[in-house]
Amino acid sequence: MTKKVVYLHGFASSSQSEKAVLTSAFFARYYPHIDYAALDLPYAPDAALALIRQHIGQTTEVALIGSSLGGFLATCIAEQLGCRACLINPAVAPHKVLHQHLGRYYHPVLQQHYEVTAEHMSVLEQLMPMTLKQPQNYLLLLQSGDEVLDYRLALDYYQGASIKLSEGGDHSYVGFAAELETIANFCQLA
Repeated sequence: MTKKVVYLHGFASSSQSEKAVLTSAFFARYYPHIDYAALDLPYAPDAALALIRQHIGQTTEVALIGSSLGGFLATCIAEQLGCRACLINPAVAPHKVLHQHLGRYYHPVLQQHYEVTAEHMSVLEQLMPMTLKQPQNYLLLLQSGDEVLDYRLALDYYQGASIKLSEGGDHSYVGFAAELETIANFCQLA
């Protein structure tokens, strides 16, 4: 049984994004006994993974929910821990997409500037698992209208996972709130 659930936001997002806020409210209302957190991740991938590992601690009874780049980070952790992960329009090989976004940004929740560098792209490339050890540990929620990421890359990479592909939509995942019970069930919270 899962005792801890961690929500991981995407690139240039935060714990205050619409999906994160909806997920937090859902867990507070229906699963108050679960140790739930929506983290504000640093933008250096190795620092983000270190924060996630620190938050998880020694427990193996954890499930991850990751959106976009958070889906990639969730995959990295899930492959190490063998835990379940629900991924919403996840980034596959994010170094191939994010290289277009090198530069300086401001994180409104952490209230700090950060730099996205070519070195970060190298780290992301090195972190990417070449194959999934336990694809059955993943639930993918994909929308074909995702204007940021090609959903077909996720279909290919996550073969053997539980996949729900909706026609249309966009990168934010239109209708996300309707998927929260499916996510909670996949996380094995009962």
